[in-house]
Amino acid sequence: MKKTASFTKSTTSRLSSPLYGGSEKTVVLGEQNLTIEDVANVARHGFLVRITDNEKVLEGVQASCDYIHDAVESGQPIYGVTSGFGGMANVVVSRECAALLQNNLMRYHKVGAGQKLSIADVRAAMLLRANSHLYGASGIRLELIQRMETFLNAGVTPHVHELGSIGASGDLTPLAYICGSLVGLDSNYIVDYNGEETDAPTALSRLNLEPLQLLPKEGLAMMNGTSVMTAIAANCVYDTKVLLALAMGAHALAIQGLNGTNQSFHPFIHQLKPHAGQKKAAAQMLNLLAGSRLVREELDGSHDYRGEHPIQDRYSLRCLPQYMGPIVDGIEEIARHIEIEINSATDNPLIDVENQASYHGGNFLGQYIGVGMDQLRYYIGLLAKHLDVQIAYLVAPEFNNGLPASLVGNQERVVNMGLKGLQITGNSIMPLLTFYGNSIADRFPTHAEQFNQNINSQGFASANLARRSVDIFQQYMAIALMFGVQAVDLRTYAMADHYDARDTLSPATKKLYMAVRDVVGQPPSADRPYIWNDHEQPLDLHIARIAEDIASGGQIVEAVNDILSSLK
Repeated sequence: MKKTASFTKSTTSRLSSPLYGGSEKTVVLGEQNLTIEDVANVARHGFLVRITDNEKVLEGVQASCDYIHDAVESGQPIYGVTSGFGGMANVVVSRECAALLQNNLMRYHKVGAGQKLSIADVRAAMLLRANSHLYGASGIRLELIQRMETFLNAGVTPHVHELGSIGASGDLTPLAYICGSLVGLDSNYIVDYNGEETDAPTALSRLNLEPLQLLPKEGLAMMNGTSVMTAIAANCVYDTKVLLALAMGAHALAIQGLNGTNQSFHPFIHQLKPHAGQKKAAAQMLNLLAGSRLVREELDGSHDYRGEHPIQDRYSLRCLPQYMGPIVDGIEEIARHIEIEINSATDNPLIDVENQASYHGGNFLGQYIGVGMDQLRYYIGLLAKHLDVQIAYLVAPEFNNGLPASLVGNQERVVNMGLKGLQITGNSIMPLLTFYGNSIADRFPTHAEQFNQNINSQGFASANLARRSVDIFQQYMAIALMFGVQAVDLRTYAMADHYDARDTLSPATKKLYMAVRDVVGQPPSADRPYIWNDHEQPLDLHIARIAEDIASGGQIVEAVNDILSSLK
């Protein structure tokens, strides 16, 4: 499906729907494959959604409904239509009870637990469910798909819990909340209506919609799929790509703060070990360091002895492309799998209208999501561990090539401890991220649902853990950027006798440096670095401001758009 626009500034707390003065851009469903960017634009930026008017697509949707109707009328045995569900699929359901079976499904799966999913993740889930049904393999009415279009465009978002799916028969329980809200089953289904909490029947009334009774197959079609876990995963992949770009920027600041060399990124080295991600990382670092007065310019192959310092940089600088390469490649591979899942029909059974047949299968199993989000969390842990090493390098006077211990600004004030406490906070976060890097897809219950779901993906749980990892890593990234800004100010003083790093930084990293400074409200000064005296600024507020700006796609993210584009 057509990509409608480049990614714009995110607003996670408030959508930007044209219905209340925001974006007028539109994502069309049913014409081309959706991208992760499309999902994020609808989920976070209020892009409108429009179902295609392509007659072939719409006729396919209706034909699958007709197939189910005819099958019920003729008493044809089809799982979940004229039979019970799961381990009770041996129960024969009569024509008279076929619709009741679907409407009951939402009720006994209203068993979610824990906190609510974010509005962005639920919006993305509705988008993906609508997209899945437009393949005409699900036996669901166009009217029900159109309701998801209406909810998205009107800013109506069902409340969905974060716990309740093992990712086996799709996201049954999370999707039950979406389905129940769409049809206005009863007032126990709650929605967010443009920031106002109300019950689903009231929301339908305000939208001039009547409550719906589901027809045969429709409850199963709505609930039996991977759309919620995939929605969370798509948003997490986008966020992780942003964080990867920011990590590159933070490393470039650290290298300049440490007076590192640019030689380690020379193309000759990486042509001889030509992994795609490694080559991208090396090229990116050369671009980020180009024009800097703070690095050792050694692209000509020169090597100078440096007194007590090694002739070459330590591994966290010198091996950066080799370390980052698998992460760059791995995130891109995960993104590819997520986009395939986004553009798939994931319920069961699936209807082959052309051959007038239905097939029992397992496209609802979220294994690609479970495994992919396990891997994503692992890569996030690796990113954090590398940054943690750079921070340790920056604060240690034994290794940092002449910077003050703990990057103290005003060394004449003997009570100043600099960024010592900030490093400890970073140290407290990094192990969490590496811990979250452990897998969950291999830890499934084998006895689920009368042993019917005896393998299950844990895709929903894995995606929720990825969301937690992303949120924590945004906090950590704020800390890493604070160290980078302080380090380049201090290095500028050592080399140019003033603290305004705009004069010495590479043009590419100057944008990131200024974005951080703007967000925390600390303009550069020739007389003082970012942090001068301990008591002059609350660093916890700085962490919060930077992390919020990153989460909302603000000016810090905009400062690394070029990096983000080059890593794709």
